Amino acid sequence: MSPNQPDHVRLFIPGPVEVRREILEAQSEWMIGHRSGEFADLYARIQGKLQQTFYTENPVYIYTSSGSGIWESASRCTVREDAKILHLTCGAFSERWADVSRVNGKDVDLIAVEWGQAIKPDQLEDALKHGQYDAVACVMNETATGVRNPVEEYARIMENYPDTLFLVDVVSIYCGAKVDVDAWGIDVCLTSTQKAFALPPGMAFGAVSPAVLERAKDVKNRGYYFDVLEIDKHHRKNNTPATPPVSLMFAADKQLDDILAEGLEARFARTEHMAQMTRDWAARAGFEMFSEDGYHSPTVSNVANNREIDIAALNKFLRARGMVISNGYGKLKGQAFRIAHMGDTQPADLEALFAAMDDFLQQQG
Repeated sequence: MSPNQPDHVRLFIPGPVEVRREILEAQSEWMIGHRSGEFADLYARIQGKLQQTFYTENPVYIYTSSGSGIWESASRCTVREDAKILHLTCGAFSERWADVSRVNGKDVDLIAVEWGQAIKPDQLEDALKHGQYDAVACVMNETATGVRNPVEEYARIMENYPDTLFLVDVVSIYCGAKVDVDAWGIDVCLTSTQKAFALPPGMAFGAVSPAVLERAKDVKNRGYYFDVLEIDKHHRKNNTPATPPVSLMFAADKQLDDILAEGLEARFARTEHMAQMTRDWAARAGFEMFSEDGYHSPTVSNVANNREIDIAALNKFLRARGMVISNGYGKLKGQAFRIAHMGDTQPADLEALFAAMDDFLQQQG
């Protein structure tokens, strides 16, 4: 291999993200039985550190699934047969969670806005004044559009509706910005490992409040794999109902140590700095942001392709230099491109990416 040739393609996509070699190697620990005392010790070590990163005293369950699995768990376990769930949608993933609720037989109402826009607190307040809901579900950071919704403002409204559970997807923002579960009164706060947590995919975390466990007792059809009451029963013994992803848990234990050593506030500040770097580069290069001003994501920037460049050609050029970004998601393909600046990515990594992108744009004239 040439000394100038990269050893792999560095990922600047919104997931899976770039994973450090030390984290990959942490998965190679010798296997242990998941009903053993060694596993219980591993689970307990991870649990306390997860609670720190979620800013919660609630249990944080470990799921062998992507975050989509906890969508199903939250929808099934918190909404009773004669009740409704209110979904706030502003992009592909928030819309998909609403679809998950529907296919699980739930009665769904929507607050829907155009892709690229944020859902404003007064929209939520108005809906809650005119409807009764067992739960409100929203995505804090819409990965498809690069919009960060004002969840902390929703939380102040939700305080007036104590019987309505607050379900929040933080998949692409957890460990990239503060998610204060207890201060915001979040009842189910869900994420997965392949975004700003910077692990390989295949595991998800859910911080779950006591109110969810009480509600679940009144829900007849909670399912099997994602039943929070069964999960909680095993959690109390530092275990899981079904086989857990042991290797990923070893990696998570290592990554949590590293995240806490960096410091959560320092990690959040680094992520926000890189977000601003990206927005500044976009402006210098003649691009506009697709996401609404004032609601840009700190972890993934969605840049409007107002210059009408060939994004596939751009990525082919970047791959030759050992890096790749993401095209627009779904109906935004070709109309926008996304640059992730989360996890363990450093400002110097972004500087190298922007230099390569500038070279491509200069060649295009």
